[in-house]
Amino acid sequence: MPVGPNEVLRFLLELFAIFTLGYWGYLAWPFPWPGVLFMIGAPLFAMIVWGLFRSPKARIPLDPVGRGIVEIAVMGSAAIAWAMLGQPIVAIIFAIVALVSGTVNLRREMARERQEEPR
Repeated sequence: MPVGPNEVLRFLLELFAIFTLGYWGYLAWPFPWPGVLFMIGAPLFAMIVWGLFRSPKARIPLDPVGRGIVEIAVMGSAAIAWAMLGQPIVAIIFAIVALVSGTVNLRREMARERQEEPR
């Protein structure tokens, strides 16, 4: 399967969301504890959830609604983290870009699934 511009953008959004959650854990909590736990735990939890339910090779495949809920939870938490850190512009831009990219991806996935259905 060829890698298009939206797939590259989605990968960058995922990396940025993981970075954001670690950055939020570092700045939003007192250091060293619980700051270190949130700095490591929040991105690790997001990566595990994404890998289990949302990645292209997900261990637990979900229907489009379930995949959308997981994506909204991970990307939404990153946007909320930026808002909590006092960066509403970054939060809004990230949320809009993630929403548009997710919508494009969802439509492609649903079209692909419809083509693969037996008639």
